Amino acid sequence: MELAVNGGNKINVSDEIFGRDFSESLVHQAVTAYLAGGRSGTKAQKNRSAVSGGGRKPWRQKGTGNARAGTIRSPIWRGGGVTFAAKPRDFSQKLNRKQYQSALKVILSELVRQDRVVVVDELSVAEPKTKAVQSVFTGLGIRQDDRCLVIDAELHENVYLSARNMRNVQLLAADRIDPVSLVNADQVVITRAAIESIQEWLS
Repeated sequence: MELAVNGGNKINVSDEIFGRDFSESLVHQAVTAYLAGGRSGTKAQKNRSAVSGGGRKPWRQKGTGNARAGTIRSPIWRGGGVTFAAKPRDFSQKLNRKQYQSALKVILSELVRQDRVVVVDELSVAEPKTKAVQSVFTGLGIRQDDRCLVIDAELHENVYLSARNMRNVQLLAADRIDPVSLVNADQVVITRAAIESIQEWLS
């Protein structure tokens, strides 16, 4: 298939990557797994065996008038352990490489079908000025309120410095794209070099 490049030219792309049928379940699985993998899971509390102290019985079993107690670190005592203590968790979900790559292909294909992909020969600015890169986006038909994802084979320093403080703009190298960034983008600006890099990676 062919994609129109801004400026009137066209570029041949792989149907396997940019012409896949949509699969909602696969995209949902990939997005869920990606978000779950970003959770730290470091919450932790101490149960009664992990709290320091309480090595002996505080008083004898009978005759004191107090309730029976075996340790001062009981969960019902101040300074005691937590009854059902939280432990560090691994939230990551199993998603093999082929499934992940297939999900990226499906998302890219759907973005093309919805005309949310803008292909450019290259993306560069002469100096690191936000106004400069904003004028480039305006020329591409991208509004300031649009969530824009910029994908290039390698991020150019001037473009990165110009766009890093723009609220709705995200820049990614072609080998760092992820399902969440693609799904959240209203418009995807991608260079010819990035397309070649993605096709080499996903083929």
